[in-house]
Amino acid sequence: MKIIDLTQTIISGMQVYPGDVPPLLQKTHTIEHDSYTNYQLTIGMHTGTHIDGPLHMIDNKQLIAEFHLDCFIGKACIIDIQNEKIFSNIQIVKEKSIGCSIILFYTGFGKYFGTDAYISNYPTISNEVAEFIAQLKIKLVGIDSFSPDIAPYQTHKTLLSNGVLIAENLTNLHLLLNETEFEIIALPLKIAADSAPARIIALLK
Repeated sequence: MKIIDLTQTIISGMQVYPGDVPPLLQKTHTIEHDSYTNYQLTIGMHTGTHIDGPLHMIDNKQLIAEFHLDCFIGKACIIDIQNEKIFSNIQIVKEKSIGCSIILFYTGFGKYFGTDAYISNYPTISNEVAEFIAQLKIKLVGIDSFSPDIAPYQTHKTLLSNGVLIAENLTNLHLLLNETEFEIIALPLKIAADSAPARIIALLK
């Protein structure tokens, strides 16, 4: 079995969504001075690779820590939208998602993470596609960019209000483009918050 890591590494000061506070990762103790090493991390829930829960965008009291683990694991497919401005092809979603509970969207923007190019002009997903995904009872949608949409974030709201979680800032999705069968494990930290950073991997058969 081959494992592909789809997670951005958390480092101090890493790129965050415009307006968010960058994380602070600092060493607080060292072997030389304290006989052990320790670090302290101050981080927002939407830093790096993370999973949005419903409370992020809608009036929902369920915290990300309260979701059953089954919500974060499942057979997945990937859809290439790197040449789209706004992806709206419902037929492709219908064909690709057969037998899957997780859908990944490849924008190609993962390679720009940490640069100015990552911030704008990334492909987005239309609300019509989001509504169709909600009908399919998909557990989770993932994307290798800051967001599947832009303000006023209707795609976010449609997915989250229908129980579809959203994983953002994925990386290495290009390694899955030619794969026909794989599983995603996308476990968020167990935090009593709207969303949480996550370690997300793909398991290839």
